[in-house]
Amino acid sequence: MAKVACIGAGTVGSAWAVAFARAGHDVTLYDALPETVTDFAMPRISQILDDLERQVPLGVDPSRLLARVQPCINLEQAVAQTEFVQESIREDVDIKRDLFGQVSQVAPASALLMSSTSAIRGSLFLTEIAGPERALVAHPVNPPSHIPLVELCTTGLTSADTIERARTFFRAAAMEPVVLNKEIEGFLLNRLQYTLVAEAMHLVGEGYCTPEDIDKVLTSGLALRWVSIGPFMTAHLNAQGGFAGFVEQLGPMMRKMGQDAQTNYGWTPEQIAEIHDRMSAQQPVQSIPAAQTWRDKRILKTRALQASDAPPRDV
Repeated sequence: MAKVACIGAGTVGSAWAVAFARAGHDVTLYDALPETVTDFAMPRISQILDDLERQVPLGVDPSRLLARVQPCINLEQAVAQTEFVQESIREDVDIKRDLFGQVSQVAPASALLMSSTSAIRGSLFLTEIAGPERALVAHPVNPPSHIPLVELCTTGLTSADTIERARTFFRAAAMEPVVLNKEIEGFLLNRLQYTLVAEAMHLVGEGYCTPEDIDKVLTSGLALRWVSIGPFMTAHLNAQGGFAGFVEQLGPMMRKMGQDAQTNYGWTPEQIAEIHDRMSAQQPVQSIPAAQTWRDKRILKTRALQASDAPPRDV
C-alpha cells in the first residue's frame, strides 16, 4: 500500500482521506489551519467511516481505517516519503501555485502531485515547479468518499507515464477515472453541470418556471435515465435507429434550442436572493450538514442499484 498526502482538510480533502484509507493506504492530512484538521476533518472522517460501515460494510473496523489517517502539523512532514499528493485547498491560482512550488521541493521526486481543482487549468499553477511532468489535475466529485468519478487532466507537460500511474492508482482505490486529452476550464463534469445550471437560471429568471420545477425536471425526469445511462446512450435508446437516428430526427431542434439557450444569462442579485430563499424554505441553511448526510446515503443506495444488473446485449 502507498503513502498518500492530503493537503487541505476541508470537505473535499477529508473525503479524499476516507477514500484513500479505505483503499488501504496510509494517509497524512495537513491544512494551513491546524484546527481545520483537528476540529473539523478528523471528526468528519470518523463520522463518514461510521456512516459507510452502516450502509456498505467496509470489511475493516472503521476505527482501524481512521488510524490510517495521520494529522500533520507541517507541510514537509505531510509529504515526506509520500508516493501521491492530493491537494484540495482554496480555488485560488496564486495560492495553489505557491503551494505546489513548496511541495515539489520537499516531496520525493517520484511522487505524483495532483490537484482537486474544480475549474482552474493545471497549466496555470503546475508547470513552473520541480518535476512538472509528474503533476496533473485529479478532479473529484464532492464527496469522493461516496462518488467514484475522478477527472484526470494533463497540464501539457504531464507525462504519459504519470497519467497511467494516476489511472492505475485511482482504479485500485475503487474510483472511476476518466482522462481528458487536453486542457479546458471546468474539465468535463463542471462544464456540463454549470451549463445546465446557467440555463436553469435563465428559465427561472425569465419566469418560465420556479426553481422547484427545475429540480423536479431533473429528479423525476432526466436523472431517472441518467443514473443508469448517460446522455449519449439515452439518445441512442430513444430512437429505433440509435444515436444516428436520434440526431436525424431531432438534430435541427437540438441546434435551435442550443442557440436559444442563455448560458450567459445576466441574473440579478434579487433573483439569486429569491432562489436562495425558496431553497432555504425547503432546506434551512443550518440543517445543510444533516441534508448532506441524507444525500450521501442516497448516493450509496443509487450506486448499489447501478451495480445490481447490466443492460442486455446481443453478442
